[in-house]
Amino acid sequence: MFRVIGIKRAAAAAGLLLALCGPARGEDLFSGTGVARPRTIVEAPAFTLEALEGGTVGPRELRGRVVLLHFWATWCAPCRKEMPSLEGLGREFRGRGLEIIAVAGDRGWWSRGRVEKFVKRHGLTFTVLLDPEGRVREDYEVRSLPTTYIIGRDGRFAGKAVGERDWNGEPLRKLIEGLLGRGP
Repeated sequence: MFRVIGIKRAAAAAGLLLALCGPARGEDLFSGTGVARPRTIVEAPAFTLEALEGGTVGPRELRGRVVLLHFWATWCAPCRKEMPSLEGLGREFRGRGLEIIAVAGDRGWWSRGRVEKFVKRHGLTFTVLLDPEGRVREDYEVRSLPTTYIIGRDGRFAGKAVGERDWNGEPLRKLIEGLLGRGP
């Protein structure tokens, strides 16, 4: 009988040890989101692009915030479809340290006007950057649209999502809440 109690206590202690020393806090936040974690945590490449509303923006100015760096184009149907959910997420979490930066990949002399018209028509309030030559898209190895990188408060990659998704859905909202809950 003593051995059975000893085994049960050992199992309970092992379970507690696994719970305390198991996966890092928030690691399970990625399950069910379709967001891939990077194999190696590296700093997001630096860049500076012109913002649609004027001035320039790059990831270095956004340190201390969680950034969704979203690559899209006005001609991309899945991009257009997911914009309302990005806007909803941005409106809810903006005051808590989330920054959505949408990098428009439209090309040609007419691209600025096309992007401005799209942003106005859809009432988008997050920052939109113009990448008409596709330099930043190339640096970030974007192969299809939409592609979104999640950059942590420390300026390093936290995740990558390829393809359309409901950014305002429960799994992604929990992920963003978890990332925002981690201090700088």
